[in-house]
Amino acid sequence: MSPPRLFDRQLLSRRLDRAAPHFAQAQFLRERSIEDLLHSLGAINRRFDVALEIGARDGGFARALAASPDAGKIGLLIEADLSPCFLAQAQGPARLIMDEEQLPFGDDSLDLVVSTLALHAANDLPGVLVQIRRALKPDGLFVASLFGGETLKELRGCLMEAELEVRGGYGPRIAPFAEAPDLIDLLKRTGFSMPVVDSDRVDVSYDHPLKLMADLRMMGESNILIDRPRKGLSRAILQRMSELYFERFADDEGRITATFEIITLSGWRPHESQQKPLRPGSAKMRLADALGVKEGKL
Repeated sequence: MSPPRLFDRQLLSRRLDRAAPHFAQAQFLRERSIEDLLHSLGAINRRFDVALEIGARDGGFARALAASPDAGKIGLLIEADLSPCFLAQAQGPARLIMDEEQLPFGDDSLDLVVSTLALHAANDLPGVLVQIRRALKPDGLFVASLFGGETLKELRGCLMEAELEVRGGYGPRIAPFAEAPDLIDLLKRTGFSMPVVDSDRVDVSYDHPLKLMADLRMMGESNILIDRPRKGLSRAILQRMSELYFERFADDEGRITATFEIITLSGWRPHESQQKPLRPGSAKMRLADALGVKEGKL
């Protein structure tokens, strides 16, 4: 059975093209994620000759890498994105218009795959991860960040309640996001070794909910759900949503908070040189002896 299609990928491409000219005004979350990704790479003592970046957008990762002490760790960086308008802003020597749901790379062809805040819009994330694992050489590394389940929880609730009050019903306005425990299981199921998943909650302050929605538009993160309502948000719904947002999530200065959960995940293509967990019962020393304590019953 083919996986369900949640997202309109053609619409995503158009939304990204629309966001490209103004992206610099709203890429603070991506810049934070790029910094975290470079920190992760900095802790790894090896060189990656051929690397692919999925969702390169305007080339921010390549620029940050070039300015970092670890610039020499990556040889060729292939910057790939679904949006031609975004790729036109990137300046790297190897750029590729690409849909991450259909990777055009052969098996064992890449040393590193990175992605920053792009994979949450994939219809078949397990399938994408399998393709990435196959494209990596043995002992190749995958590192990515994507939005997690807590993202935009305030806006989601207020929009739902406002639309219910005004129209008597509501449709999906904000996409569901993955949970961290599910992602570590997913890395294991798709064949990655030594999987690591970390979650970072970022609270962003705004003077009005409509400013938040404007930022989402400039990020290219507006609604691309296939089952999205075809009827737009009316002025009455937006006004009621804003009232609810201020009532529930405003601080002492009258500013509202928006939550973004950024999940960073990594995994390796298996290789015989990698460390493996010991078999149960194969330990040569009791834990109590190793800790120098007296063993007792619970």
